Amino acid sequence: MADTNQVIRPTANYPQDAWADCFLSLPFSDSELESYSKHVEALKGTVEAMLMVSENDPLDKIYLINSLNRLGVWYHFESKIEEQLSHLFITLMPKLLEDNNCDLHKVAVTFQVFRFHGYKMPCDVFSKFQDADGKFKEALIGDIKGMITLYEACHFKTNGEIILDEALAFTKRHLGSLANQSISPHLRVYIENALFRPYHHSMQIFEAKQYISFYEKDESKNDVLLKFAKCNFNWLQLLLRPELNVLLRWYDKLKLKSKLPYARHRMVESFFYSLGVYFQPCYAVARNILAKHTCLIGFLDDVYEAHGFYEELKHLTDALRRFDISAMDDLPADYLKTIYEIILYVHDESENKIRKEGRSFSISYAKTEYIKYAIAEDVETRRRHEGYEATFDEYLENGLYTSATIAAMAQVFIGVPEADENAYEWLINNNNKFPRALQKATRLYNDIVTNEVEEKRGLINTATQCYMKQYNVSREEATKAFRAIIAAAWEDINEGCLRPTRAAMPVVRSGLNYQRMLDFAYRDLDSYTANVYWKDIIPKVLTEPVPID
Repeated sequence: MADTNQVIRPTANYPQDAWADCFLSLPFSDSELESYSKHVEALKGTVEAMLMVSENDPLDKIYLINSLNRLGVWYHFESKIEEQLSHLFITLMPKLLEDNNCDLHKVAVTFQVFRFHGYKMPCDVFSKFQDADGKFKEALIGDIKGMITLYEACHFKTNGEIILDEALAFTKRHLGSLANQSISPHLRVYIENALFRPYHHSMQIFEAKQYISFYEKDESKNDVLLKFAKCNFNWLQLLLRPELNVLLRWYDKLKLKSKLPYARHRMVESFFYSLGVYFQPCYAVARNILAKHTCLIGFLDDVYEAHGFYEELKHLTDALRRFDISAMDDLPADYLKTIYEIILYVHDESENKIRKEGRSFSISYAKTEYIKYAIAEDVETRRRHEGYEATFDEYLENGLYTSATIAAMAQVFIGVPEADENAYEWLINNNNKFPRALQKATRLYNDIVTNEVEEKRGLINTATQCYMKQYNVSREEATKAFRAIIAAAWEDINEGCLRPTRAAMPVVRSGLNYQRMLDFAYRDLDSYTANVYWKDIIPKVLTEPVPID
């Protein structure tokens, strides 16, 4: 085959790494970490005692669990919360359904708490707040706390819960004007944040830090719980910094920037993604593995869509089908050999990390889904090469796999002890609405914010182009249709989180958190590529501690 290394290659001119070495030089103090560890452990005992007090009013327990959820400390008490909620679901929930005098805030908070932990509290509980015509009572508008908690509760809706659609429209219509009234500044900020992105759709550790600021100004706050949340956040931050440092040194050691000069170098963003999927300390190994594999997916996407020629790339696809070092000799260009070698190395390294736990099966599943992703990229590349204009249906059928969703979730599971072979079978089951919804949302979140840029680079068969042609609509109408598909995907995902789940709850929750991270990263902008967008956000989580008096 002729040498094509000297020809002018396509280029996406991706922004450079926005962080340079700033995270390599972050200060770290063992004594500070030890101090926070002691504070967290001591306060944890006090908070647990509060949770387990038997004479508490049931609603007080619901409020406490809600605060634990929102402050990002629920994971410390998972079994205790489960013990409480399993009892309260039987005893408290029926009373709320029957009690017509219960106020909106109490009902909406209870709904959120049960849904957050996978209990299907009936949405009919909100019918008591509707008038004879089935419309939400205008008197509710003055109940600011009730309105905002109802708005947040609506985002846990599943298929067919029409009353929550109506509640969402009602609360959205009025909350904007309520935020402009003479209310406390901290409540105004809370409403604005919720309207911008409800916490159920957001990155949980980021939301926890935001909520700490709100809770601190809440008149009903518990000072012990507040201090616990602050210490916990700062403790997590100190644990996470060395994790990122190790990853950045690994990245530098492999000389990936010089080996892959055409690619997006996003290790900090990839680690941040992994943190969005699981932030608890017990998932440190999982984050290390996922961050590396997230970079890999990005590299392969760049090779197929912004650097390689089809006649070369089909050899890479063939090599990935084999997933063996012996295929290296069949690759026609050095850049293909480089990316292939890195892919093999990272998968072998991941297997070495989890082999002693008897989890090598996870690598087999991950490789299989990686191959499916490469094959789908090959299909898309061939279509562009041949000038074939796909219908939207054809685009989406293949695009579900170029989204890399199932490949990414297979990588998410590698370091998760609860992700047994049943979890992987749950993931790849074509009849399972949950992963299918993840695929659709991933594909269309990405397409909404990237298609115009891709079209300017000369790419054909973008989702927007295909949809506009098939349905003879404008770009704006196509985008609106995509957002409706994403909204429906959220309903399927919410439904898949309700008990009984087909996979272990930590597995299901990682899928939910993956979806949350998609919304956080892609709803308004491709923040993986346009990484300057996160210049203010990432430090809030990784470098800026919460002030403690």
